Amino acid sequence: MIGLREAQLPADADAIAQLDTSYSTDAIYAVDQSSTGILLREVKLAHPLTKLFPLDDLKNETRPWDFAQLAVDDERVCGFAAAGYQPWNRRLILWHLYVDRPYRNRGIARSLVDSVAQHGLQRGALNLWLETSNLNLPGIRAYRRLRFELCGADTTLYFGTLAASEQALFFAKALVP
Repeated sequence: MIGLREAQLPADADAIAQLDTSYSTDAIYAVDQSSTGILLREVKLAHPLTKLFPLDDLKNETRPWDFAQLAVDDERVCGFAAAGYQPWNRRLILWHLYVDRPYRNRGIARSLVDSVAQHGLQRGALNLWLETSNLNLPGIRAYRRLRFELCGADTTLYFGTLAASEQALFFAKALVP
């Protein structure tokens, strides 16, 4: 049975780093912005795309998140979520949400998000917010199933990075007690 527990860092860092944080897709979202809104348009790719998200802040003591939850199958880490609270606008930011490939589509992401949301409510958060790339079609579909709603886009956020051709998408979910 898969259980949840709070991550103990740096002790759990190596086990978390073993998670498959990649996704593969044969489609992406094109971002159409206008003065009246944002539209995501699914675009089929000529060749499948695989992208790996880095987990490079696990041992960094100045990381932007202060709460991390693990999904564990027996002793094996199979999921990870990390969030940080911003008191000025009472927002909880979901910095990481990963489920190891063999464990996907089993409700683990939902359990992790629910646990993070409970933490946010205890801190006084009004919403749970996240950022992802327009290339992350599988992730965006999962976020929508988890009741996140598109709340913004930034076509310039990744300029100057290896992801310069991507657009940032922002999703939010209201937290209610």
